[in-house]
Amino acid sequence: ALDAHLKVRMQAVLSNLQRELGITFVYVTHSQSEAFSMADRVVIMSRGRIEQVGTPLELYDRPANQFVAQFIGSPQMNVVEGRHLPQVAGVPAGGFVGLRPEYVELVAKADGEFQATVDLVEALGAETLVYVTTEWGEQIVSRHTERSSLVAGEKVGVKIDLSTAHFFDAKGRVVVVK
Repeated sequence: ALDAHLKVRMQAVLSNLQRELGITFVYVTHSQSEAFSMADRVVIMSRGRIEQVGTPLELYDRPANQFVAQFIGSPQMNVVEGRHLPQVAGVPAGGFVGLRPEYVELVAKADGEFQATVDLVEALGAETLVYVTTEWGEQIVSRHTERSSLVAGEKVGVKIDLSTAHFFDAKGRVVVVK
């Protein structure tokens, strides 16, 4: 229960101590930012079960399942039912497509794979998060490194890069789409 400034300083002190002593230590936290800033390896657990072990970037880039995919990242990965993306071949019946917010591009309404309406533009300084509701009523988020002129209520197209997408079956297991 440290304030934000003191927490960051404590993380640096612990990381330096670990390096200086050359020892392994286990740090238990519910904060992925703490885990990612301090850890060489992270263990993701759910209901007492290990879901995945790896470096922070391995977990982010190659999640073992839908739980890990949505647990890692802030904002979390968008997960869209495959039936809403008929242009994506090979998604199993009842399966899902996972899209990291930084790979969801908002374009002119006619240029997207599907349409959406802007709900909220969250200007955070170095980045902008744009929350949209899809034509089928699901909210997803798009991360931008530049400022946005979009406004709530505006209609946009959503373009996705399938080379960055993650695919899951109906039980949340990773599948390879050919």
